[in-house]
Amino acid sequence: MSAERAVMMAQGPLHGLLVADFSRILAGPYATMLLADLGAQVIKVEGPGGDDTRTWMPPVRDGVSTYYLGINRNKRSIALNLKDPDDQELARSLAARADVMIENFKPGGLARFGLDYASVLSLNEKIIYASISGFGSGAGSDLPGYDLMVQAISGLMSLTGDADGPPYRAGISVFDVMAGMHATIGILSALHHRAATGRGQHVEVNLLSSALSGLVNHSSGYVAGGTVPFRMGNAHPSLFPYEPLPTADGELIVIAGNDGQFRKLCQVLDLPDLPSDPRFARNQDRTANRAELRPILVERLAKRGRQEWFDDLIAAGVPCAPINTIDGGVAFASSLGLDPVISAGGVPGVRNPITFSETPPAYELPPPGLDEHGEEIRAWLRQN
Repeated sequence: MSAERAVMMAQGPLHGLLVADFSRILAGPYATMLLADLGAQVIKVEGPGGDDTRTWMPPVRDGVSTYYLGINRNKRSIALNLKDPDDQELARSLAARADVMIENFKPGGLARFGLDYASVLSLNEKIIYASISGFGSGAGSDLPGYDLMVQAISGLMSLTGDADGPPYRAGISVFDVMAGMHATIGILSALHHRAATGRGQHVEVNLLSSALSGLVNHSSGYVAGGTVPFRMGNAHPSLFPYEPLPTADGELIVIAGNDGQFRKLCQVLDLPDLPSDPRFARNQDRTANRAELRPILVERLAKRGRQEWFDDLIAAGVPCAPINTIDGGVAFASSLGLDPVISAGGVPGVRNPITFSETPPAYELPPPGLDEHGEEIRAWLRQN
């Protein structure tokens, strides 16, 4: 490998990009961490009290919230009181120098500090200014943008839980994460457009739009087919089997996504005649007759443990999986050589999910302490 290529790989694909991060909580910080992993220089601007997630505990590591640690590596922190004129000026100086500015204040909330898009554009005509909100900058601008609200309003909770039980939220703030990824896609797309035209632009993402997009087959089922889906527990509305099924020592996810996989499943379970049964021959038949097919599969699966079935079914080409806790998921990824855990300045974290053949992600800085780099950044911003 040439020295030039080695330096390029160490720098990352976004090397040289300056990101002014005025976001907090989850969606924005997740987006900026993805950018930072790929080489962007991210300056995290926090209020005097710091990002809210610094106090969201337990769990903790060395007295610091692991929630905060999980989404803030590779950044530098400066604490600025935007109500203070001197700090406002420093914030505007940062925005004037940045390639990208990202914020998730209530829409219009930064205008009083001269940090809204129009004000920043007057300072920096090439800025990519990304705004993340809960419900957009129009009629929904006054609604607080919490993921749980969006899970409820979008319809996701109506799909989550047992058919006869109450609705449940997803186990993570799924639309915050999705909006963070959509913001990242928007920023990178706008940067490509700027490279071609020299013009920046305003990128807007809101959690509700991310949610409706992310509901994919369910939202499509309604807008294209007029069908309102409902809770089915772990069952799938269009496939069977596609759910946990009990074995002798616990449940195993079993999937037959097509007729070929169903035939392989039946071979392993020693049910050779089942695929030719007209009730189960095609996917739509199996879905319509799941109440008849399920007990047949369960009776056979009860004869052995889930690990035995997993080994044999995977070997035969049938998708299946044990239901792990998080530690089991990390261990399984490790067993596949995916190296899921990295160290950023001595703080463990989860690897950036993207791999590059030329410019891999780097993990150089641990999540910063509040205002850890403030003195250095202030001195830089005050330079002409």
